[in-house]
Amino acid sequence: MPISLVLADDHPLLLNGLENLFRLEKDIQVLARCGDGVEALRAVREHRPDILILDIRMPRMDGLAVLRALKMEKLRTRVVLLTVALDEDEVLEAIRLGVRGVVLKEMAPQLIVQCVRKVHAGGEWLERSSVGRALEMMLRREAGALQIAGLLTPREIEIVRLVASGQRNKEIAGKLTMSEGTVKLHLHNIYQKLHVDGRVALSRYAQNKGLL
Repeated sequence: MPISLVLADDHPLLLNGLENLFRLEKDIQVLARCGDGVEALRAVREHRPDILILDIRMPRMDGLAVLRALKMEKLRTRVVLLTVALDEDEVLEAIRLGVRGVVLKEMAPQLIVQCVRKVHAGGEWLERSSVGRALEMMLRREAGALQIAGLLTPREIEIVRLVASGQRNKEIAGKLTMSEGTVKLHLHNIYQKLHVDGRVALSRYAQNKGLL
């Protein structure tokens, strides 16, 4: 049985290139090509391919939204993300959503074919520099979250995040349905527990611990 593929990218020239590339491989069969995320999701539902090669930035529905839908619907198609560049948060989100491969568009075409075969065989193909930075960030966030969880209450952690995002006491009070006085009391306790001396220091602490 050949490896079945659905291709999704909003650039026709790239789609043509990918389709021509895979048609040269006897063990790979292209079932559909899609120009946006909605078409990609529809094609996966219809064809149930082994692999979906998915551009992360597409009209109507981006790659991460497609991944969320695939996970929610428990579709077994394995996904390879194809992109010009990924930031750390996108990589983390993609990994959490079960993506099995991350391929930069600048990679040699034969490497994309190798990626498809490896992912189909149950392996992973993750572009090292982007994924390495993302995993480092994830580990730092998790370690920071564990440390803070031992010092602050869940409500205090929520307030720290809101302060670090630039919100003032009045905005925080409205969002958390409490008085400004209660917010100030919480902040006083937070400053003491974390040994910081104000909002700027608290924001820097939150950033260092990966709470943003």
